[in-house]
Amino acid sequence: MTQADLSAAAAQLFAPENFDVNSLQDEIRLSDLVDQLLKLFYLDLVEEQAHSPEAASEKAYGASYFLKDFVIDHCRENIFRLRPHRVRQFAGNWYIVRNLEPNMVELTSLLQGIQAFYRYLAGAGRISTDLAAAIDKDCENLDYYRQRIESFWAIEKDGYLPWEAACSLKDNP
Repeated sequence: MTQADLSAAAAQLFAPENFDVNSLQDEIRLSDLVDQLLKLFYLDLVEEQAHSPEAASEKAYGASYFLKDFVIDHCRENIFRLRPHRVRQFAGNWYIVRNLEPNMVELTSLLQGIQAFYRYLAGAGRISTDLAAAIDKDCENLDYYRQRIESFWAIEKDGYLPWEAACSLKDNP
């Protein structure tokens, strides 16, 4: 495959319209597309940014978990057109309630992958710098997520609903 063929394939892969989610078949198709995109991301981390293969894999895993399980499967949203505070919803609620032992070590690693992936997309000119900055801000809010995990473990009696409402998965109209 020539460099021009690779560039054309990458341009098609990066096309935001290919990431719309309207059906279960779209979700299945997008799983493969996201894997292809994450391979490019991984190669960029290793070859261009000099990350170790292990560190690049960890970042790619964090991005994959967020993109496939949360953005596509749960939110049914285009990964290039995230709504404001999706990362906050992911880290401050969804991750916590869907894992047996939510913890800051794992969550920090996931957030670093998300942040690196969206910086990669911004560097490639595929998302706006405003979206990348908003994602950066939400990824760096570790004290807030630590407090959310601690308050989750401290829930008693009818305390879940107020906890959920403080960082709801429900979108405001």
